[in-house]
Amino acid sequence: MVNNLTNGDRYINLLTDFGFKRLFGSELNKALLIDFLNAILPEKHTIADISYKNNENVGNTAMDRKAIFDIYCESKTGEKFIVEIQKAKQNYFKDRSVYYSTFPIQEQAEKGDWNYKLSSVYTIGILDFIFEDHKKDEELFHTVELKNQKCEVFYDKLKFIYVELPKFNLKVEELETHFEKWLFLFRHLSELETPPEKLQEGIFNQLFEIAEIAKFTPEEQRAYQNSLKYYRDLNNVIETSKQEAREEGIVIGMEKGIKTVILKQLTRKLGDIPNLMQQQINQLSMESLETLSEMLFDLNSLEDLRDWLNNNRD
Repeated sequence: MVNNLTNGDRYINLLTDFGFKRLFGSELNKALLIDFLNAILPEKHTIADISYKNNENVGNTAMDRKAIFDIYCESKTGEKFIVEIQKAKQNYFKDRSVYYSTFPIQEQAEKGDWNYKLSSVYTIGILDFIFEDHKKDEELFHTVELKNQKCEVFYDKLKFIYVELPKFNLKVEELETHFEKWLFLFRHLSELETPPEKLQEGIFNQLFEIAEIAKFTPEEQRAYQNSLKYYRDLNNVIETSKQEAREEGIVIGMEKGIKTVILKQLTRKLGDIPNLMQQQINQLSMESLETLSEMLFDLNSLEDLRDWLNNNRD
């Protein structure tokens, strides 16, 4: 059932930008997004239909838009949904989620007299990493709300939902719920040679049809291969950086080793790093250093690095 080849996969990888947006980001395939949202939302917010909205008003820089906020849509009854794939940890990721959730709130303001009544806003993050403070927690599904000191919901129209994919380890024969089937596909769709019997049903039959690479146009295949290369290169950069840091850290100390390796990686990609930037990197905490190591592939110029350092000072 599982294809272990690195090339010639039958189905797309849902964690690539192309794969995620092909299945969930178009009007033609919106039934897939509706089904996925209904699998994770409270029953009282069951969605019958959605309309896609412009997501380019979120984030002030190209790096922000590239890192978060993949899909923005609205239900028939007015609920707003930000749906995103997050492939690597970022500094202040939770802060950014809260910040971006304010845009769907602010856009509801009406000119003239307005009673301030708001529609619900959901931020949904499919995470290809585990929160630092959740590493010992087996729970992979997190719903965050505003609550008072008695742990009672203070405001029920703002919710943050996060799914930590690396914690999902069920095999296909162990799948029971619709939600579990979706998570299995997020992790393993590109490894499948044929649709498993447990997933040969309704909406998943449509998904397999849309996700089959052989049915793409030549232009779509090129776009997917570029997206897949980006995803794999990002993972390789993260793993290489961590491994080199571990190896060098044995000799010269972990923190100094990580800083040395990061500077090597940055120099390979961006050229000579100015002294001021080197000093800023040397002043970063271990947490910020790890975040920077996972952001390396998104930095395309010294200006990008300068902006990141200025925005992530410890």
